[in-house]
Amino acid sequence: LADMEYVDAEYHKSLVWIKDNDPECLELTFQVDNKVLGKYVSIELIPGGKDIKVTEENKLDYIERIINLRFVLGVEDQMSSFLKGFEDVVPISYIKLFDEVDLELLISGVGSIDLKDWKDNTEYSGYTPTDNIIIWFWRLVLSWGDEMRSRLLQFATGTSRVPFNGFAELHGSVGPRKFMIAKSGDTDSLPRAHTCFNKLDLPEYSDFAQLEWALTTAVLGSVGYGGVD
Repeated sequence: LADMEYVDAEYHKSLVWIKDNDPECLELTFQVDNKVLGKYVSIELIPGGKDIKVTEENKLDYIERIINLRFVLGVEDQMSSFLKGFEDVVPISYIKLFDEVDLELLISGVGSIDLKDWKDNTEYSGYTPTDNIIIWFWRLVLSWGDEMRSRLLQFATGTSRVPFNGFAELHGSVGPRKFMIAKSGDTDSLPRAHTCFNKLDLPEYSDFAQLEWALTTAVLGSVGYGGVD
Protein backbone atom coordinates (compact mmCIF):
# COMPACT_ATOMS: atom_id res chain seq x y z
CA LEU A 1 0.00 0.00 0.00
CA ALA A 2 2.85 2.38 0.82
CA ASP A 3 4.20 2.04 -2.73
CA MET A 4 0.93 3.32 -4.16
CA GLU A 5 1.74 6.77 -2.78
CA TYR A 6 4.59 7.12 -5.31
CA VAL A 7 2.38 6.09 -8.22
CA ASP A 8 -0.84 7.95 -7.40
CA ALA A 9 -0.81 10.05 -4.23
CA GLU A 10 -4.54 10.83 -4.28
CA TYR A 11 -5.52 7.22 -4.86
CA HIS A 12 -3.18 6.22 -2.04
CA LYS A 13 -5.01 8.61 0.31
CA SER A 14 -8.33 7.05 -0.68
CA LEU A 15 -7.09 3.53 0.03
CA VAL A 16 -5.63 4.59 3.37
CA TRP A 17 -8.99 6.15 4.31
CA ILE A 18 -10.75 2.91 3.42
CA LYS A 19 -8.24 0.96 5.51
CA ASP A 20 -8.70 3.18 8.55
CA ASN A 21 -12.47 3.66 8.33
CA ASP A 22 -15.68 1.82 7.64
CA PRO A 23 -16.07 2.08 3.82
CA GLU A 24 -19.74 1.07 3.58
CA CYS A 25 -20.84 4.71 3.28
CA LEU A 26 -18.91 4.95 -0.01
CA GLU A 27 -21.06 2.21 -1.57
CA LEU A 28 -18.06 0.64 -3.31
CA THR A 29 -18.12 -2.76 -4.95
CA PHE A 30 -15.43 -5.18 -6.10
CA GLN A 31 -15.61 -3.57 -9.54
CA VAL A 32 -13.46 -0.62 -10.62
CA ASP A 33 -13.09 1.54 -13.69
CA ASN A 34 -9.62 1.22 -15.18
CA LYS A 35 -8.12 3.23 -18.03
CA VAL A 36 -7.10 0.96 -20.93
CA LEU A 37 -5.72 2.48 -24.15
CA GLY A 38 -7.24 5.83 -23.30
CA LYS A 39 -10.69 4.48 -22.48
CA TYR A 40 -12.25 3.52 -19.15
CA VAL A 41 -13.47 -0.05 -18.80
CA SER A 42 -15.13 -1.75 -15.84
CA ILE A 43 -13.11 -4.57 -14.31
CA GLU A 44 -14.34 -6.99 -11.67
CA LEU A 45 -11.73 -7.68 -9.02
CA ILE A 46 -13.39 -11.03 -8.30
CA PRO A 47 -16.09 -12.98 -10.17
CA GLY A 48 -19.40 -11.23 -9.61
CA GLY A 49 -17.56 -8.30 -8.07
CA LYS A 50 -20.03 -5.69 -9.32
CA ASP A 51 -22.61 -7.10 -6.90
CA ILE A 52 -20.29 -7.52 -3.90
CA LYS A 53 -20.13 -4.50 -1.62
CA VAL A 54 -16.95 -3.42 0.11
CA THR A 55 -17.49 -3.74 3.85
CA GLU A 56 -15.50 -3.46 7.05
CA GLU A 57 -14.97 -7.22 6.91
CA ASN A 58 -13.64 -7.48 3.32
CA LYS A 59 -11.98 -4.07 2.83
CA LEU A 60 -8.42 -5.40 3.22
CA ASP A 61 -9.07 -7.96 0.48
CA TYR A 62 -10.42 -5.12 -1.69
CA ILE A 63 -7.29 -3.01 -1.14
CA GLU A 64 -5.00 -5.95 -1.90
CA ARG A 65 -6.82 -6.70 -5.15
CA ILE A 66 -6.74 -3.03 -6.20
CA ILE A 67 -2.97 -2.94 -5.69
CA ASN A 68 -2.53 -6.21 -7.56
CA LEU A 69 -4.53 -4.81 -10.46
CA ARG A 70 -2.43 -1.65 -10.66
CA PHE A 71 0.99 -3.25 -10.26
CA VAL A 72 0.59 -6.75 -11.76
CA LEU A 73 -2.55 -7.54 -13.75
CA GLY A 74 -2.65 -4.10 -15.35
CA VAL A 75 0.63 -4.70 -17.20
CA GLU A 76 0.42 -8.46 -17.64
CA ASP A 77 -0.51 -8.40 -21.34
CA GLN A 78 2.20 -5.85 -22.17
CA MET A 79 4.85 -7.86 -20.37
CA SER A 80 3.75 -11.10 -22.07
CA SER A 81 3.98 -9.45 -25.50
CA PHE A 82 7.41 -8.06 -24.70
CA LEU A 83 8.64 -11.46 -23.52
CA LYS A 84 7.36 -13.16 -26.67
CA GLY A 85 9.11 -10.64 -28.91
CA PHE A 86 12.30 -10.81 -26.88
CA GLU A 87 12.41 -14.59 -27.16
CA ASP A 88 12.27 -14.27 -30.96
CA VAL A 89 15.61 -12.47 -30.74
CA VAL A 90 17.33 -14.22 -27.82
CA PRO A 91 16.30 -17.71 -26.61
CA ILE A 92 15.19 -17.62 -22.97
CA SER A 93 17.44 -20.61 -22.22
CA TYR A 94 20.45 -18.35 -22.84
CA ILE A 95 19.14 -15.64 -20.56
CA LYS A 96 18.48 -18.08 -17.72
CA LEU A 97 22.23 -18.55 -17.33
CA PHE A 98 22.32 -15.14 -15.62
CA ASP A 99 20.43 -13.40 -12.87
CA GLU A 100 19.06 -9.92 -13.62
CA VAL A 101 22.00 -8.15 -11.99
CA ASP A 102 24.69 -10.01 -13.91
CA LEU A 103 22.72 -9.74 -17.15
CA GLU A 104 22.48 -5.97 -16.98
CA LEU A 105 26.13 -5.60 -16.05
CA LEU A 106 26.99 -7.87 -18.99
CA ILE A 107 24.93 -5.75 -21.39
CA SER A 108 25.75 -2.30 -20.03
CA GLY A 109 29.22 -2.86 -18.66
CA VAL A 110 30.58 -1.22 -15.52
CA GLY A 111 30.94 2.53 -15.83
CA SER A 112 32.53 5.04 -13.52
CA ILE A 113 30.11 6.32 -10.86
CA ASP A 114 30.53 9.83 -9.48
CA LEU A 115 29.93 9.34 -5.77
CA LYS A 116 29.70 13.07 -5.01
CA ASP A 117 26.99 13.50 -7.65
CA TRP A 118 25.12 10.50 -6.21
CA LYS A 119 25.38 11.85 -2.66
CA ASP A 120 24.37 15.39 -3.68
CA ASN A 121 21.23 14.06 -5.36
CA THR A 122 20.05 11.78 -2.57
CA GLU A 123 16.97 12.42 -0.45
CA TYR A 124 16.31 11.09 3.04
CA SER A 125 13.21 9.96 4.90
CA GLY A 126 13.56 9.56 8.65
CA TYR A 127 17.28 10.32 8.47
CA THR A 128 19.44 13.40 7.97
CA PRO A 129 22.80 13.59 6.16
CA THR A 130 24.55 13.98 9.53
CA ASP A 131 23.17 10.80 11.12
CA ASN A 132 25.81 8.18 11.86
CA ILE A 133 24.11 5.54 9.73
CA ILE A 134 24.17 7.85 6.69
CA ILE A 135 27.80 8.82 7.26
CA TRP A 136 28.69 5.11 7.51
CA PHE A 137 26.66 4.35 4.37
CA TRP A 138 28.58 6.80 2.19
CA ARG A 139 31.86 5.77 3.81
CA LEU A 140 31.14 2.18 2.79
CA VAL A 141 30.13 3.11 -0.76
CA LEU A 142 33.28 5.25 -1.04
CA SER A 143 35.38 2.18 -0.16
CA TRP A 144 33.75 0.14 -2.94
CA GLY A 145 34.94 -0.02 -6.52
CA ASP A 146 32.75 0.76 -9.50
CA GLU A 147 31.44 -2.80 -9.84
CA MET A 148 30.05 -2.90 -6.29
CA ARG A 149 28.69 0.63 -6.66
CA SER A 150 26.96 -0.49 -9.87
CA ARG A 151 25.50 -3.47 -8.05
CA LEU A 152 24.21 -1.23 -5.27
CA LEU A 153 22.68 1.12 -7.82
CA GLN A 154 21.06 -1.82 -9.60
CA PHE A 155 19.78 -3.22 -6.30
CA ALA A 156 18.18 0.08 -5.28
CA THR A 157 16.94 1.45 -8.62
CA GLY A 158 16.64 -1.53 -10.94
CA THR A 159 19.42 -0.35 -13.25
CA SER A 160 23.17 -0.11 -12.98
CA ARG A 161 23.33 2.81 -15.41
CA VAL A 162 23.55 6.45 -14.39
CA PRO A 163 21.55 8.94 -16.52
CA PHE A 164 23.58 10.86 -19.07
CA ASN A 165 23.36 14.08 -17.07
CA GLY A 166 23.92 12.43 -13.71
CA PHE A 167 21.85 11.39 -10.73
CA ALA A 168 19.73 14.55 -10.82
CA GLU A 169 17.88 12.99 -13.77
CA LEU A 170 17.29 9.60 -12.19
CA HIS A 171 13.79 8.34 -13.04
CA GLY A 172 11.38 5.99 -11.34
CA SER A 173 8.36 4.22 -12.73
CA VAL A 174 6.27 7.40 -13.01
CA GLY A 175 8.83 10.06 -13.86
CA PRO A 176 11.73 11.86 -12.14
CA ARG A 177 12.54 10.26 -8.80
CA LYS A 178 15.77 10.90 -6.92
CA PHE A 179 17.54 8.18 -4.98
CA MET A 180 16.15 7.96 -1.45
CA ILE A 181 17.39 6.36 1.75
CA ALA A 182 14.51 5.73 4.16
CA LYS A 183 14.61 4.76 7.82
CA SER A 184 12.79 1.44 7.81
CA GLY A 185 13.17 -2.10 9.11
CA ASP A 186 14.52 -3.86 12.18
CA THR A 187 18.25 -3.93 12.80
CA ASP A 188 18.23 -7.74 12.61
CA SER A 189 16.96 -7.57 9.01
CA LEU A 190 18.68 -6.70 5.74
CA PRO A 191 18.07 -3.50 3.74
CA ARG A 192 15.24 -3.64 1.21
CA ALA A 193 14.83 -1.88 -2.12
CA HIS A 194 11.80 -0.48 -3.96
CA THR A 195 13.21 -0.19 -7.47
CA CYS A 196 10.15 1.52 -8.97
CA PHE A 197 10.80 4.44 -6.65
CA ASN A 198 14.63 4.37 -6.35
CA LYS A 199 14.16 3.85 -2.63
CA LEU A 200 16.44 2.01 -0.20
CA ASP A 201 14.94 0.98 3.15
CA LEU A 202 17.86 1.08 5.56
CA PRO A 203 17.52 -0.03 9.21
CA GLU A 204 19.40 2.05 11.77
CA TYR A 205 22.25 -0.37 12.43
CA SER A 206 24.27 0.08 15.60
CA ASP A 207 27.72 0.32 14.04
CA PHE A 208 29.65 0.41 10.75
CA ALA A 209 30.50 -3.29 10.79
CA GLN A 210 26.85 -4.31 11.03
CA LEU A 211 25.91 -1.94 8.21
CA GLU A 212 28.75 -3.23 6.03
CA TRP A 213 27.74 -6.85 6.49
CA ALA A 214 24.01 -6.21 5.98
CA LEU A 215 24.30 -3.98 2.90
CA THR A 216 26.92 -6.17 1.23
CA THR A 217 24.82 -9.27 1.87
CA ALA A 218 21.70 -7.59 0.50
CA VAL A 219 23.40 -6.27 -2.63
CA LEU A 220 25.18 -9.52 -3.51
CA GLY A 221 22.29 -11.76 -2.52
CA SER A 222 19.32 -9.67 -3.68
CA VAL A 223 18.10 -12.31 -6.12
CA GLY A 224 17.91 -14.98 -3.46
CA TYR A 225 16.62 -13.32 -0.32
CA GLY A 226 13.68 -11.37 -1.74
CA GLY A 227 14.77 -7.91 -0.68
CA VAL A 228 13.72 -6.17 -3.89
CA ASP A 229 10.20 -4.97 -4.78
